[in-house]
Amino acid sequence: MQVSEIDNVKIYNLSAGKSLPDWLTERKKRTLLKKNVDLRRRIELIQEFDMPGVSTSLRVSKDGQYIMATGIYKPRIKCFDVNNLSLKFERCLDSEVVTFEILSEDYTKIVFLQCDRYVEFHVGHGRHFRLRVPHFGRDMKYHRPSCDLIVVGASNEVYRLNLELGQFLAPYVTKATEINCCSVNEEHGLLVFGTESGHVEAWDPRTKSRQGILDCALHCSDAEYRNTSVPSISAVKFNGALQMGVGTSSGHVLLYDIRSSKPLLVKDHMNEIPIKCIEFHKQMDYVYSMDANVVKIWDINTGKQYTNIESSVDFNDLCVIPNTGLSMMAVEDQKMQIYYIPSLGPAPRWCAFLDNLTEEMESSASQTVYDDYKFITKQELESLGLDHLLGTNLLRAYMHGYFVDVRLYKRAKSIADPFAFEEYKKRKIREKIEQERPSRIKVEDNLPKVNRDLASRLMDSDTRKNKQSANLLKDDRFKALFENPDFEVDKGADEYRLLNPVLARLDKNKSKPKVETEDMEIAETVDNDKDSDQELYETSDSSDEDRTWTKEVKKQHKIIRRKKQDEDDEEVESENGEKVYEFSKAPKTANIRSIMQVSKKSLGERLAREGSTIMTGTAGNREMKFSMRNKKKSSENDKKMKKHYEERKQLVRRTGYLTKKRLPKML
Repeated sequence: MQVSEIDNVKIYNLSAGKSLPDWLTERKKRTLLKKNVDLRRRIELIQEFDMPGVSTSLRVSKDGQYIMATGIYKPRIKCFDVNNLSLKFERCLDSEVVTFEILSEDYTKIVFLQCDRYVEFHVGHGRHFRLRVPHFGRDMKYHRPSCDLIVVGASNEVYRLNLELGQFLAPYVTKATEINCCSVNEEHGLLVFGTESGHVEAWDPRTKSRQGILDCALHCSDAEYRNTSVPSISAVKFNGALQMGVGTSSGHVLLYDIRSSKPLLVKDHMNEIPIKCIEFHKQMDYVYSMDANVVKIWDINTGKQYTNIESSVDFNDLCVIPNTGLSMMAVEDQKMQIYYIPSLGPAPRWCAFLDNLTEEMESSASQTVYDDYKFITKQELESLGLDHLLGTNLLRAYMHGYFVDVRLYKRAKSIADPFAFEEYKKRKIREKIEQERPSRIKVEDNLPKVNRDLASRLMDSDTRKNKQSANLLKDDRFKALFENPDFEVDKGADEYRLLNPVLARLDKNKSKPKVETEDMEIAETVDNDKDSDQELYETSDSSDEDRTWTKEVKKQHKIIRRKKQDEDDEEVESENGEKVYEFSKAPKTANIRSIMQVSKKSLGERLAREGSTIMTGTAGNREMKFSMRNKKKSSENDKKMKKHYEERKQLVRRTGYLTKKRLPKML
């Protein structure tokens, strides 16, 4: 079920969704229903409510128990029983049906006007009789008081076939060249005919004479409507005894009181295409007017639009279930469409469950989607250079970001990154070429191209637990994570370093080379010693992991701080090229204590200590001679460290299984 809201009026499309073909077996249908969510959520109000190609017309019987529809191809009629919500019977015809009328209260008597000038009568068991009219017919109505079948078409004559006598009567001769439509008033039996010249002629069947002519084209041919030709009459419908609706080929609907020659109201569809059907909602005083593109529902007194129904295919016919909010349309498609508007009336008795269903859907909270706005975070706002708009009406704060107008976002995006579209175009072309050009060497690799490490971890963990990770990689919710390059995990980002120190540690361990085979052979000779020492190390594994985790976190914090300091130092430079050092990065000097001790001595004592001499000249001037001191070959600490590393190497060679990572803990 598809829900749309137009002019604050909710419209439920009951025919939306996928349909299963008839040739599938019941087992195949059940498996498809289990797999496909859309098929499970669809509502099939009436079974097999469709046509092989196109549906042309729809009618409801007088008792409201049967719905009949005609369509092609092959030309056929379908009768649906609303008590069972299923198809009652289906009959194929010789030619396409232009229109049809239900003569009885139920489906037992039907008459069809066909495109090859035939008028065909059907009864309960099938076709009863068929005959031809002199000209091609366009519309047909049944006059119940006189039992006359009225047929109009491509001539100025109105053919009358009396069903009680079973013979043609003298036709009515009109002033028109062609007649497009006709209608019968159920209250007093007045006949009206819509002509090609834009007139409506009214005839009284009792006197068999014309009672009046309405010039409808005069009221929709003014300069205000900008019609280049005289519009013809395409639809006529009575509302009660005195009111009549007239539809024209220019897309206008005129409401008349039959006692006046001027229209009470003129409604323009603004489409300039013919009006196909007019219906009246008597309880709510609304008018249904339908053209090929839209069904408009508007107020009968003011002409104000209440709502409208649109579709992706053209409409052919409209059928409104009396005293309800349910309407059906014959369209240029296989599935006939059913719409339910709860505000126009309740659901019919045979589908009363629709009221409960719509109430549940209205009570559930619906997600609001803003089509004209784009949600961006603060970082994206700064990258686009729109951070100066904070606090203005152009940005609407919402959760962790802001809503911005799509037009402003696209303009700022094009300025900030003018070559984004070209790069996107090249990337799409590259992807298309890669798809069309398969690799010569086929390597079986189940890992995706994006986030391979994450996929491999998921597959490893699932294999340990005897689960299938392929479903996760193919899931529609997570598929983009392994296909779209925008979702690639950036391991060099600061956030990744802080949130995933253990993963960074694992990556380092994977990059280290494995232990050589020679060490493994030596380790086999000392298995007894390994078993005794292994028990000692297992108790401290958990605490060691915690220590390594904290060390990694601190280390990543230090790396990030250094990066930030380096960036700040590069920015802070004077115009002369002089750099401003921090204390930690200043040129290193001797120990601070030694500097403080030396600074207390005089210059001569310091020079004598460093091995320099002071010579006095004849004029009292002095000169100093310096001798550079040599660096010591090695300090005591260096000797101790070398001795320590030699002892550790010997210990590794003796034991063989102890790793270099655990040696410092043992020492």
